[in-house]
Amino acid sequence: MKESARAAGLLSCHDCGKLSRADGFLRGATARCPRCDSKLHMRKENSLARSTALLVAAAVMYIPANVLPVSTVIYLGEGESDTILSGVKLLFQSGDIPVAALLFFASIMVPMLKMALLGWLLLSVRYRWLWRPKDRTVVYRVVEAIGRWSMLDIFVISILVALIKLEALATMEAGPGAVAFCAVVILTIFAAGAFDPRLMWDQQEEPS
Repeated sequence: MKESARAAGLLSCHDCGKLSRADGFLRGATARCPRCDSKLHMRKENSLARSTALLVAAAVMYIPANVLPVSTVIYLGEGESDTILSGVKLLFQSGDIPVAALLFFASIMVPMLKMALLGWLLLSVRYRWLWRPKDRTVVYRVVEAIGRWSMLDIFVISILVALIKLEALATMEAGPGAVAFCAVVILTIFAAGAFDPRLMWDQQEEPS
């Protein structure tokens, strides 16, 4: 295996990407990037603990996000609330199968898949798996990339609220489920950002 940047005594800036030599800084002093003055460190501080805590919080919020209503439509004085699943069912019954499938995938499957994959990566680091670090790094990049699509149903609710409010007969309000779902998305984004994939490669260099 090729020598890593850490083994070579190199520090990479997380903001601008500049490489600096660790031996160029005074011992005990805070290392700063000579280009952008950002704080430098070999690995993200407390990466495993912070990412695990954020992921657990996201998993807890995932329950109310799917149980509580995400929207309430008030028409002629009568209100009707819908959860994500009931919205998918309504779209499916009305014949909008592609939209229903897209909403189900983006709002239910994507967050669940993202949490499962990130949990698997955290376990691989915690239990020091040596299996396919390159493939696990690819999985992490995929988790980072798909995070933005989890907000699709919130975007749909926002558009519907704007359109319905143009009419005088009905009003639409976001429900507590939408707040919980936003929390799930934000927490999983932070959890993925707190995770340091270089930890998977560090284990390859450790003596067995």
